Amino acid sequence: MIATNIWFWAGFIAFVLAMLSIDLGVFNRTPHVVGVREALTWTGVWVGLALAFAAGLVVFADRHAALTFVTGYLIEESLSVDNIFVIVLIFQYFAVPAQYQHRVLFWGILGALIMRGLFIGLGAALLAKFAWIIYVFGALLVVTGVRMAVKQDDEFNGDENPVVKFVRRFLPFSDGYRGKHFFVSEAGRRVATPLLLVLVLVEVTDLIFAIDSIPAIFGITRDPFLVFTSNIFAVLGLRSLFFLLATVVTKFYLLKYGLAIILTFVGTKMLIESWVHIPILLSLGIVLGVLAASIGASLAWPQQQKTG
Repeated sequence: MIATNIWFWAGFIAFVLAMLSIDLGVFNRTPHVVGVREALTWTGVWVGLALAFAAGLVVFADRHAALTFVTGYLIEESLSVDNIFVIVLIFQYFAVPAQYQHRVLFWGILGALIMRGLFIGLGAALLAKFAWIIYVFGALLVVTGVRMAVKQDDEFNGDENPVVKFVRRFLPFSDGYRGKHFFVSEAGRRVATPLLLVLVLVEVTDLIFAIDSIPAIFGITRDPFLVFTSNIFAVLGLRSLFFLLATVVTKFYLLKYGLAIILTFVGTKMLIESWVHIPILLSLGIVLGVLAASIGASLAWPQQQKTG
């Protein structure tokens, strides 16, 4: 464990809030369409900050802590690609105007940061009190990995989605988008806009993915600070990664099998760790190798488009 005190946590959270404020308050104050160049720039910024943080761990902690952080960060970032695919389907179904997509993702990720912080705190508390929980997490990841490999991708149907039905039951909605607003006043009453419905779906999507991704990080390290920071850095970069990959993410059709292998590997690592120790450098190599192989194979053998 890294010997972190309250000031490490406070400093990191202050850094995250400052970056989010700069992002929305300075660079994205006016809704606009995020182009590839802007998305690439921000992706570079977030990846650069994550690598700078890893370098800081080498200085203030040790090389093992830095490698552990990088491994966790890579796993989270790769799982984010699957998350991006679902968000793309949601945006397409509800025809979200391109200039407002960043706003939805900003508030969605702000909510995701809070939810994941609570999940990580709960997971760390459970592991500290009940050591056997690690085997539950491991089994969950193995089952998730197998299901991911065999499950067929489903089309998103908003009309049949239970979350959409639940929200519409309790909230009145406008008949269309009202600019960047989540709520507006119409005919003397407060109503939600479809943008709020999309935001709720993005939040629920991240919640579902967090159930898989957070146990995966605990499979790499039990250090709450490394679990939290690797997770948060990956989430912070999700928006820019979305705009960078949104148009090409479907080309990486074999990536889900790579993610399935990674989840199964991490789950197995958790199940056997009392008897077999897998060095962090080997874990990092396996994660990188599987990701590179699945992405490379997707590009080398493009998926045949269905005709009909």
